[in-house]
Amino acid sequence: MKLDILAIGAHPDDIELSCSGTLLLHIAQGKSVGLIDLSKGEMGTRGTPEIRLQEGERARQLMKAQTRDNLGFKDGALANDYSHQQELIRYLRFYRPEIVLCNAPQDRHPDHGLAANLVADACFYSGLTKRLSHWNQTQQTAWRPRAVYHYIQDEFLKPDFVIDISSVIEEKRALIGCFASQFYNPQSKEPETPISTKNFLQSVESKMAVFGRAIAADYAEGFICHRYPGVKSLFDLS
Repeated sequence: MKLDILAIGAHPDDIELSCSGTLLLHIAQGKSVGLIDLSKGEMGTRGTPEIRLQEGERARQLMKAQTRDNLGFKDGALANDYSHQQELIRYLRFYRPEIVLCNAPQDRHPDHGLAANLVADACFYSGLTKRLSHWNQTQQTAWRPRAVYHYIQDEFLKPDFVIDISSVIEEKRALIGCFASQFYNPQSKEPETPISTKNFLQSVESKMAVFGRAIAADYAEGFICHRYPGVKSLFDLS
């Protein structure tokens, strides 16, 4: 399966919180999108791995993404090492995405920065012909995405570019709402966490509004890239 965009998150819900508006826009344009969660989020205080898998699939269907995989890496123990890279390389070479979206390079949760480095390095090594990988005993051809962009998460980081998602803000809210086990729910009997407070979802909205204001939009999502982006014309810039 060939994908245009592959979005990767350390935990189920990372993608929905941070870049799902951008994915919705590109799906509406006919682009093929896939999702990968590196872990099942089993270290989370609320919910269970089984519940979070169900929530993730519900979000995938609502988003109309083509696929969602969970690599089953141990939550809270992500590492940018050969074995983790090798497993991710298998998926990169299987889906052959043009663009990869992944976690913030630094954030409140240590797994996010670890995942950012793991994904970026795996995307590079995936393009080396002598870095062997196999899928169902068949050797895979080397593949390197055209670009890797890091979405911004809990910590407020300065984006290198932003994308106007005002037209799909309600759909994004619905995608976040698929993860009912994790976020604000006054009926929940589970312990409160930093992301289950009403204030957390308000902070997500506020960040999108601040990013949007810079381009005269109601809401936007911000991204960071390690190489400068190129445009064909000054008029491509908002």
